[in-house]
Amino acid sequence: MKTAIIIFLSTVVLYAISFGDEYVVISNSKMKDLSTTQIKAIFLKKIAVIDNLDAVPVNLGAMDPIREKFENKIVEMNFERLKSYWAKEHYIGKRPPVSMQSEESVKAFVKNVEGAIGYINAKNLDNSVKVLYRWSE
Repeated sequence: MKTAIIIFLSTVVLYAISFGDEYVVISNSKMKDLSTTQIKAIFLKKIAVIDNLDAVPVNLGAMDPIREKFENKIVEMNFERLKSYWAKEHYIGKRPPVSMQSEESVKAFVKNVEGAIGYINAKNLDNSVKVLYRWSE
């Protein structure tokens, strides 16, 4: 009986891991494909122009769990490290990316602003935006 329970629980855990949430970095159709290194540089405002388009990074709100996943996976910095980074950048005139309160607002902004780039849960994806990168948790 114990063996059957262990097998069942293992199967449930493996199922949950293999079908975890998927997230996407998005842009409008005018943005060319980007590497994760370029995406990171855009969100750290180290790259301002891509193919003659002003890069406009858009974050979700500071406490949004998808933002935390994005910052850890793509930007490769946690909240405290990014806070310190932007405090230093502030003194040379750089401001952090604008934040939006919902995935729908990020998607709408990205769809309508040339050069905009953001991230959302793949469940909220439609054909109005272009996928630049996918990852799962």
